[in-house]
Amino acid sequence: MKKHLCLALLFLGLTATAPFAAAQEQPTIYTIVPGDTLWGLSQRFLKDPYYWPNVWANNQAVGNPHFIYPGQKVRIYSDRIEIEQTQAASPAQAPQAPASQELREEQQAVTFSVNGSQGFLIENGMQPAGTVISLHQNREMAGTDDIVYTDIGRAQGANPGDRYQVFKKIGPVSHPVTNVILGQQVMPLGELQLSELEEKASKAIVTKSFLEISAGSFLLPFQERKLTIPLKSADRDLTGYIVQTQTGNQALAVNDVVFLDLGKAQGAQPGNLLYIVRDVVPDQRYANAKVEKLPVEVVGALVVVSTGMNSSTAVIVKSVDTVYRGDRVEMKKSR
Repeated sequence: MKKHLCLALLFLGLTATAPFAAAQEQPTIYTIVPGDTLWGLSQRFLKDPYYWPNVWANNQAVGNPHFIYPGQKVRIYSDRIEIEQTQAASPAQAPQAPASQELREEQQAVTFSVNGSQGFLIENGMQPAGTVISLHQNREMAGTDDIVYTDIGRAQGANPGDRYQVFKKIGPVSHPVTNVILGQQVMPLGELQLSELEEKASKAIVTKSFLEISAGSFLLPFQERKLTIPLKSADRDLTGYIVQTQTGNQALAVNDVVFLDLGKAQGAQPGNLLYIVRDVVPDQRYANAKVEKLPVEVVGALVVVSTGMNSSTAVIVKSVDTVYRGDRVEMKKSR
């Protein structure tokens, strides 16, 4: 996230001096070939694939960031890429994903960082391992290095040193289209380690806290969560919806955390980048024949950071318009 912020500040600074720089620097002209993507262009010429949202946002000729066409010309500067408008390109030629193995491998070498506090959906049937039943000296809240007590003991097969993650339930999540309950939204609070055990209870120390921990928080066995996630192309077509937001806000922007109805069963993987899209309704009054469908409007992009069986957690990395719960997400498999 810091990297995105730094890039944004850098871009603003460069933009402020762009007229002077443009007058002094002669760009390199590059012609787009099959397999090129904004991601690949940013990586190849600016050595930074995270710059691609700026390329997208500042080139009105690129409505959908997948659809840059063979034959389009781009001007390469030391600090930016500009895409020339051209009539030579044809949408039928547009690659929907990186075509070359070299470019796919290039994408997979890039990473995306998170802090581990994004949360997830605990799907129906998943049971907690235990609960925080009390805090040391009857405190109401606990943080890092504080002592708490749990209902996990020797009867559950626990041992001193066992580690657990601490969560709280936010509430049930229903699908915005089908209204089916997908599971419970949960928020990570921190981590703890058991120190002393009784038959059905234990003493533990909080080893990490994202938010304050209270009695009633539930526990799951510790799982190492990758904080640096390799970005990767989808290995199948993915289509789903933003079903909930971490904060509960309906209007979303860059860096907001969302939950999707796509999980391992649907082929979603941590590191997948999906576009946030909306259908455009044609106005039949001005059409000579019935128009069934228009190209989708691309309003943003997000990266999947963790997956359950039928749900996943993602972070919005780009938005050119307000993103909402219920917006559709999609990504085409690399061809």
